[in-house]
Amino acid sequence: MALKLSFLNSTSKEVIFQIVLHVVLFLFFSFDKNQPEIQAFKIIAFINYALGALVINYVLLPRFFYRKKYFEFFIYVVVVVTLIIMVEELVLERIFYPTTRGQYFPGVVFSLLDVMPVIMILAGFKFAWDASKKQLEVEELRSSVEESELLFLKSQINPHFLFNNLNNLYSYAIEESPKTPSIILELSSVLRYMLYDCKENFVVLHKEIEHLKNFTQLNEMQIEERGKVTFNMGTIKPGFVVAPLILSVFIENAFKHSTASQSDGIFIDINIKLDKYGALYFECRNSFLPVTNTDNLSNGIGLKNVKKRLQLLYPNAHELYIQNEQNIYYVQLKLQLTKMEL
Repeated sequence: MALKLSFLNSTSKEVIFQIVLHVVLFLFFSFDKNQPEIQAFKIIAFINYALGALVINYVLLPRFFYRKKYFEFFIYVVVVVTLIIMVEELVLERIFYPTTRGQYFPGVVFSLLDVMPVIMILAGFKFAWDASKKQLEVEELRSSVEESELLFLKSQINPHFLFNNLNNLYSYAIEESPKTPSIILELSSVLRYMLYDCKENFVVLHKEIEHLKNFTQLNEMQIEERGKVTFNMGTIKPGFVVAPLILSVFIENAFKHSTASQSDGIFIDINIKLDKYGALYFECRNSFLPVTNTDNLSNGIGLKNVKKRLQLLYPNAHELYIQNEQNIYYVQLKLQLTKMEL
């Protein structure tokens, strides 16, 4: 039903546009300062031109030109223009000017110069209208594809996160660790946020940061006495929104880097701040040792996922810098945030 209404609106707009265009063009066509009254010949002649343009615009353009049948389009246009000239020269002028213009044929060139300006203007505006409509359709399709892609990318995050943490929970359960209930509680809190609070493309910033704290505490349980984790946050002004579950990917990567390669001496530093212009600065540094099972961490599904989401959600509004040297993995991300709509 919505598609049908949209089509009707588009068609009615085009009809109004064509009517206005024909009226304006007719006024220019018929204007003669020496004869202020509009002559009947010019009315009939313009109708002749308009009918020819109607055939070109709504029959020949969609049936031949838009299907890239250019030769057939050209031939039929020549036929239509020829018929327009014949009607004007052999019928209309002999009726309205039987003793003057109707007595002779002025020539092909003169006739084309008389007919073609009106035909070209009407056909040109129709072509421009169709091109504009096609561009809108392409933009709507692109937007739909991007929205579908974002939903797909977001759907990949939860299973990826859940898989990693269930492995950790399983290890604690096997060892009958007293921390198992705390891990389950933290995991429940984080999953609740991911499943219920992140349905939109953007969430309130302070909720996302609260989630990051819980997420960090959940992963910190993996380290225990093997190192130190710090989470520093500057003053966060209310009113800003951010894409959910982007920053958590970098934090998760930091824990994977460190815990997979080090048995002690682990450090993970996370810093978040928001400037007065709404730019969010995120930094994450972690230690790691270059071993075989960490070689592909930088190219995992989580990092590829977040890079793609940044391109879709923050085009020309983000700067991502990743450095990997001297056993330190460093991520710096700048996001230009927007304020939530009231």
